[in-house]
This record gives sequence, C-alpha cells and structure tokens, in this order.
Amino acid sequence: MKLWRLAWTYLWSQPLTAALNLLLLSLGLAAISFVMLVSEQIEAGVKRDLKGIDLVVGAKGSPMQILLSGVFHLDVPTSNIPLATLETLRAHPLVARAVPLSLGDSLRAYRLVGTTPQYLELSASTLAQGRLWDAPMQAVLGAEVARELGLKLGDQFASTHGLGEQGDAHAGQPYTVVGILEGSGAVLDRLVLTDLRSVWAAHEAHHPAAASAAGGKHEDHDEHHGEHGHGHGHEAEQPPREITLVLLTYRSPLAAISLPRWVNAQPGLQASAPALETARLLRMVGAGEEVLKGFAAVMLLSAGLSVFVALLHAVRARQSDLAMMRMLGAPPWRVAALVSLEAMSLAALAAVLGLALGHGLAGLLGQLLASQHSLPVSAWWWAAGEWLVLPLALGLALLAAAWPAWRAFRLDVTELLQAPR
Repeated sequence: MKLWRLAWTYLWSQPLTAALNLLLLSLGLAAISFVMLVSEQIEAGVKRDLKGIDLVVGAKGSPMQILLSGVFHLDVPTSNIPLATLETLRAHPLVARAVPLSLGDSLRAYRLVGTTPQYLELSASTLAQGRLWDAPMQAVLGAEVARELGLKLGDQFASTHGLGEQGDAHAGQPYTVVGILEGSGAVLDRLVLTDLRSVWAAHEAHHPAAASAAGGKHEDHDEHHGEHGHGHGHEAEQPPREITLVLLTYRSPLAAISLPRWVNAQPGLQASAPALETARLLRMVGAGEEVLKGFAAVMLLSAGLSVFVALLHAVRARQSDLAMMRMLGAPPWRVAALVSLEAMSLAALAAVLGLALGHGLAGLLGQLLASQHSLPVSAWWWAAGEWLVLPLALGLALLAAAWPAWRAFRLDVTELLQAPR
C-alpha cells in the first residue's frame, strides 16, 4: 500500500505533465469506447427494426431510400403505388405476409403511418394501454410519441400534411388516441399508427375531388409527391386508392432469389432487399468508425510516448531518491515496480475517465438523434468489448514504463554515491 501511495505522490509531483498525459490517454480511450457504444447500438437497432421484414416494395427509385423511408422512417418515400399492388403481392406464392404502409403525414415531426395490425406482429410489439384501432380516425401511439407529446387515451389530435412540422394541419379530421404501445426501443416507439382508411379520408378532405379538374393531378400534390406517400382524389367520382410501401415476409428461402427480380420487372415497382441495403449502410457508417479508430490510435500512441518521456525524465531526476531507497534495503524490483505503478495509476484513472467521457458523448449523440426522431443511442448501454479498455490502458502504460523501470532496476547505487554533487 505504501508503494502505491508513493507512486501516486510521484505521479502528481509534476501536475502539468501528469494532467497532459491523463488527457491524451483519456481522449484516446474515450474515442474507442464511443465507437464501440455507437456502432453496437446502431447495429442492434437495425437488426431489431428489420425483424420479420425480408423485402420492401415501393415505387421506382433508390432501394436505399425505400429502405430508409419504409423501415427506419428516416427518409421521404420515393412515391406511391396502386393499392392493387398489395393484393397482387399477397397472392404471390412466395409471399407469406404483405404489410402495407401509407406515409406522408406527421404529428409534430413524428410520422403517422397508415397500416394494418400485422405491422405490430413484425416486431411482436404489445400494447401498454388501450386497444388497437377498429375504425378510421383512431390512432395507436408509440411509447416515445405519447411520452414526449403528453398524449393519453381519449385525447384527440390533428395530423400535419407532410413529414415535417411546417405542413398544413388536417384540422377537420381529428384522430382519437385508442392505444399506446409498450416501449421497446424499436422504430415503433417513434410512430403514430392508424388504419389505411384514416389516411385516405384525411387526404380526400384535404384535397377535394374538384381539384382534379386539370387533368386529374393536384398541383400541390405533384409538387410534393415524393414527400407525401398518399393517393389523393384524382377522379371526381371515385378517388384511386394508393399506398406508399409494402413490407414482405418470405414463405421460403427460394423467394430471396426470385422475388426481388419479379418485383423489379413489374411496371412502376422497385424492390429493396434489407440484407443488401443494410450491409451498404453499415459499410458507410463503418467508414466513420475507421476514422474515429484512427484518431484514437493516434491519441493513444501520443499518450504512450508522452508517458515514456515523462517517466524516463522522472527516473533521471529522482536518482538520488531511488538510491536512498536502495540503501534503506529496497530490492531492485521494488524500485522498478514504483516506476511501473506510477504509469499504471495514470492508466487506471485515464480508463475510468475515458469510459465516462465515451458514455457521455454517446448520451449527447443520443439526445441529438432523439431530437431528429432517429435511431436511439443511449449512454447507459454497455458494449461487449468495453471491458478491454482497462487492460488496453494498463498494457500501454506498462509498455511505456518498461524502459524507465529497467533503468531504475539497473540503477548503480555506488556510482550515484560517488558522483560529485
């Protein structure tokens, strides 16, 4: 215990040098912790949100955009597709389940999704309160939506036209909250779910059929068609029904080979395979991870060199103290251990601060993403590889202290005592 106390005293005998080394080590370790935390949570979130979804079908466009808009709800949809497409897909022998989505409205930037109860079955989500909708203009809120907006069962709200907060409100078509989902961390926490008929009713009221006089296309709808995924009234008597996307579950592994090709061969349809697109997405995220890992490596290398120089200088400056310890009966290994303990004390403190800083940065990122209703990132997550941070810090410290400790071990007391002062 006395040796640890002496090493700690020696460490902070030069506070500026110790603080600089501590800062360098802490930043490098924090970067490693942050990368592990964020990458693991993003990967877990992607897998959770893709549960039960083998293929996403939308209008012709970018498969990545279809995936981001239909599964993660982070992008605008490419366009809308005829409702008849849903029945065609359900009748296909390789399709086990087809879940429609109709996008385009929001509630204070939380997306409103017209769908069927099968959408909840994909992720095995359950209700915390209330029930599912059984009629138009009824809504089930995700846990985060209900918490952040303070809505409860029986409350009414008006959706906003568009996926932002600046669109026109459907004031004449209020929704009634009939259910609130159990929080799961999945994308459903950030959605408002309702029946497909609710979406059609709201938009038929917002864009009356009379607006179809000029060739059956509403000018405002055309201008924002890529942003709003609904079919609006284009015919005076009977508006055509449209949806935005369809989420498919395969009936057999054979579907993964043939079904995407069949979908892409249909007029106006585009298939997005989540397995392929998420691999691309994670590769893009991985580029940022590599940059942060490189930054961490540079910081740790700089910290290691700085600790090495500081300890080497300390051994030279304390030669008389170390010689006195030897004269008082301390064996060589004890003197060398003192130098090593000084480095290990610094590394242990840096590991604690680095982990705290890494989790703090993850929490700040989580708050930023939460404000954008994006993927959840928590400061309270513990990554599987974080236990390596402490051994890494101690190993680096011991490596940096190896030569200074050897110098202390080989210290010649006789020469020091005979050297002129």
